[in-house]
Amino acid sequence: MNYKIPLLSAFVLIANATVVEAQDRILYKFDNPEAANLWRTVNDGVMGGLSNGSFKINDKKKMEFFGTLSLENNGGFASVRARGANFGLTKGDEIVARVKGDGRQYNLNLYAQSNLGGYSYRQSFNTKKDEWIEVKFPVDKFVATWRGRVFPNEKLDPSKVAGMGILLGDKKAGPFKLEVEWIKASTTVGGAQGNSK
Repeated sequence: MNYKIPLLSAFVLIANATVVEAQDRILYKFDNPEAANLWRTVNDGVMGGLSNGSFKINDKKKMEFFGTLSLENNGGFASVRARGANFGLTKGDEIVARVKGDGRQYNLNLYAQSNLGGYSYRQSFNTKKDEWIEVKFPVDKFVATWRGRVFPNEKLDPSKVAGMGILLGDKKAGPFKLEVEWIKASTTVGGAQGNSK
């Protein structure tokens, strides 16, 4: 009996198999107090609102974003933002954050200007009260916003991302707290070999 053909077919299948590997790199972590130097708060006081949002690096080496959201004086948001060096993001990448929240909905914002101005490219995420979860944000899914308005025709160029932020604006007055252990970028490398048709 001739076994050469099946063995050859098996070799061809292995050679054409899809090899996919995720390469992760940390963008932000909070294992030393100096990590706080990159971050700053921006609350609705810039528009006359009364929300109070602060942050700190706690003794568990996590960033805490906390405060009280107010809807008075047409306010309603609190945020924390950080400049970055070179994020090295490309199309198809994914941002992953490990967070523990209070059950409220937050937004992850990306900024394409070094002064963290202009459009904020946004994705929302839900937290589970007092439970650590990992939240994934495909870079291609961020939507441009400015002062609460959505601009669907403004597309994010991942290579220009210069900063990142977390914002609470769920229109629910009251206290909030979100802990962040780390934020990383994940790049999928590899792919199908051989004929791609």
